[in-house]
Amino acid sequence: FHTAILEPDKLKSFKIIESSTRNTKKYKEMSDGEICLLQHEADKIHLMTEVMMDNKICGSLIMGTDGKLNDFEVPGVTELFGNEWKGKADIINHNEKLVIDLKTTSDIDRFRWSASKFNYDSQAYIYSNLFGYEMLFIVIDKETHQIGLFDCSPDFYKSGEEKVRKASDAYDLFYKTEDFDSKQY
Repeated sequence: FHTAILEPDKLKSFKIIESSTRNTKKYKEMSDGEICLLQHEADKIHLMTEVMMDNKICGSLIMGTDGKLNDFEVPGVTELFGNEWKGKADIINHNEKLVIDLKTTSDIDRFRWSASKFNYDSQAYIYSNLFGYEMLFIVIDKETHQIGLFDCSPDFYKSGEEKVRKASDAYDLFYKTEDFDSKQY
């Protein structure tokens, strides 16, 4: 899905196999041990991409407006809590001053819960520091194709900051503390 929207020129490098599952003889023979897309998966991704890009709001947030194109797949490195952190933004929208991350979900109504479970709050905190913009998640439901725009509250960033601080503390303990014995932890 990301490749289809952000790097469509790379789609031709994906091997697509007309098979119902990856367990069929046909798939195993054609894949040569590589993980390949099934045709029905490629069709689903194509449809989700069309739905996303045909949405005027999402299309302009993703591509940019006023003839100014957004930046895609932008890497960055910053220091937080004495450690270096890196990330790669899906989209930097300079007009709207947003870091945009594309997400798919199996249940858009539960995305807010998933965002915490999968540590998107940490991602939002790190990326806002990396790129200096607020974070926006553009989410599409893989089944219903419903789209959601999820911005980040101050509490969401604060939660992410706390998780990143704890991760830095653990890293410092394990890797920067002289004579640390992990068996005693």
